[in-house]
Amino acid sequence: MHSDHSTPEQHPTGCSMHHGVKKGRDWFLPLVALIIILAYVAHLFLGEFASGSEFLITFNLSVFELMNRMWWGVALGILSVGFIGTLPRELVSSALGKGGTLGGILRATGAGVMLDLCSHGILLVGMKLYERGASLGQTMAFLIASPWNSFSLTLILWSLIGFKWMILILIFSLLIALASGIFFDRLVKKGILPANPHKTKLPESYCFKKELITHLKKMRPTPVNIYKVSFQGLKDSRMILKWIFFGVILASLIRTFVHPELFAVAFGPTLAGLGATLIFATILEVCSEGSVPVATDMLLRAKAPGNTFAFLMTGVSTDYTEILSLKETTHSWKIAFFLPLVTFPQVLIIAIILNSLPV
Repeated sequence: MHSDHSTPEQHPTGCSMHHGVKKGRDWFLPLVALIIILAYVAHLFLGEFASGSEFLITFNLSVFELMNRMWWGVALGILSVGFIGTLPRELVSSALGKGGTLGGILRATGAGVMLDLCSHGILLVGMKLYERGASLGQTMAFLIASPWNSFSLTLILWSLIGFKWMILILIFSLLIALASGIFFDRLVKKGILPANPHKTKLPESYCFKKELITHLKKMRPTPVNIYKVSFQGLKDSRMILKWIFFGVILASLIRTFVHPELFAVAFGPTLAGLGATLIFATILEVCSEGSVPVATDMLLRAKAPGNTFAFLMTGVSTDYTEILSLKETTHSWKIAFFLPLVTFPQVLIIAIILNSLPV
């Protein structure tokens, strides 16, 4: 394997690390976790008999209900993060396959779904994959599939809105990732967009299947391995958990201060509601994990599954961080602005279709 693999610092597991530079102690996770714990315990032991304003009682109830619905998804997500963290970097790189092919796009999409990082962490990994030789189509498929579509967040979404809507949103988002990846590679072949100048190859003797089987044999479900995976998963999930908790707090605040009828009207299954959702998602700079609880309310309270889908997908389609990172990595404004040009119309059409379905 080539010797230019990134160090752990270059593969951040959360939003607080950028370009390999670790910032100071992050107090955001303890703060949001404390708020969640206090609200949950207050409702658990005091419930509606808690002293204080009606707003506080409503907020505590919302936190209590959301955490009860999503705890198992969070737990399974932590385990998945721990397991993925055991995979060798060579195995992850080879999983992407050959660039410029349908198989390579499919692999990149799968890697994006399975890699449990927050949207900003995913962005740095995606840029590194481009520098290692992934085609433009693979890079885009990886980025589009990954922001909310990580395995752990899919489980959490399932726990919040049910299997039916989770699988529909998942399928449509994967279709956008695949279609966009194929389209970007075709734009490169036609000379409309520049090709990736970085060309790297794994040794011909490297066998993905063989290495994967070898790794899986080492990771048998023994008590020691389960403990190691769980501990590492919890450690690596800190940056993800803080945005999940922040999303719960944000969703609870919306439930507390925004009347259900007003929320249903503002983000309802109409063109105006969809427009409000797209503007809200573009302005609101929240990590993907934090967007899931908010998006859930758009389905459960506003009865607008298309708005839920648009809210989850708009982060990658119009996010200025994504656009600027693409420009810095590819040295092409053209490539950067083609991201929203290619993805946004797809998101809009699918959102309209989903909003037409009965909830």
